[in-house]
Amino acid sequence: MTDPITLDVLKEKLREWKGCELHKTANPVLGEGNPKAKVMFIGEAPGQKEDELGRPFVGAAGQFLDELLGTIALKREDVYITNVVKYRPPQNRDPTPEEKEQCMPWLMLEIALIKPRVIVPLGRHALGHFFTKLSITNAHGKPQKLMDNVTAFPIFHPAAALHNGNLRQALYDDFMALGKYLKEEKIS
Repeated sequence: MTDPITLDVLKEKLREWKGCELHKTANPVLGEGNPKAKVMFIGEAPGQKEDELGRPFVGAAGQFLDELLGTIALKREDVYITNVVKYRPPQNRDPTPEEKEQCMPWLMLEIALIKPRVIVPLGRHALGHFFTKLSITNAHGKPQKLMDNVTAFPIFHPAAALHNGNLRQALYDDFMALGKYLKEEKIS
């Protein structure tokens, strides 16, 4: 008889997995947070700090994400945070379509285990998995029906605002819209 799949089991299995070439140059980074979270944030891939510490969103973008969460009275412990790709691409390059496809079963298992009501794709790579025809520029800050009882709420990636200061206000506005949506839908 096999043990039921839990986040801890998933993390252990990811350490052993060799299904993506990135495993040769980077450490596995599974998501973390509240295993019963109603809100799941999904970025594109770990960066250098995440690779070093084995945790998602702990670098500069993660610090900004923590600040943004605070603007809507949420903390990291309230939500679940993960990435599409589970290894850092060399020099923080964009993940390839093949790398995203190889890592997708891990993300789908995380979603199945967490059962979020709201999925927040952070940036175009995460959004592209759920909606191939939507651009982050047009979709950010607007809820999108994903499936029964699950809504996607795309937001620019916090790292984008670190590189382009003009996006900072859009991120704050999008988080305010997310907070309003969560309150209206009674999702906490």
